Amino acid sequence: MDEFMQAAIDEARLGRSQGGIPIGSVLVRAGKLVARGHNKRVQEDSAIKHGEMDCLTNAGRQKTYRDTVIYSTLMPCYMCAGTIVQFKIPKVIVGESRTFDGAREFMESHGVEVIDLDLAECVDMMNEFIEAEPTLWNEDIMEE
Repeated sequence: MDEFMQAAIDEARLGRSQGGIPIGSVLVRAGKLVARGHNKRVQEDSAIKHGEMDCLTNAGRQKTYRDTVIYSTLMPCYMCAGTIVQFKIPKVIVGESRTFDGAREFMESHGVEVIDLDLAECVDMMNEFIEAEPTLWNEDIMEE
């Protein structure tokens, strides 16, 4: 397992252990971890603290993101994808998109390289969460 995807998975598990949604993200530059984060919508009563948004918030101000890669355990939604496009992050590596297909085509249409690892560990983590917390999941993805 790639060390950075493992770090994103660790963030997702941390978020779940706090009663939140198990989605984690890390930002990498030149083979070094810049920032990490996880979905904190529940923990911080936030409308927008998705995993990628928390990670980028934790990165603080950067002169550029054009030389970074963002990892996420789940395919980014349109909000997070819009931020990735806005910041000109050139590459996104995701753990899976089976449980949520997100905004892959949108990112690719803006020149972002998207790699979906389709990891069973990420799929299982989300399926377990969705089964245990369907109402919370639907709230997170704005379904009903």
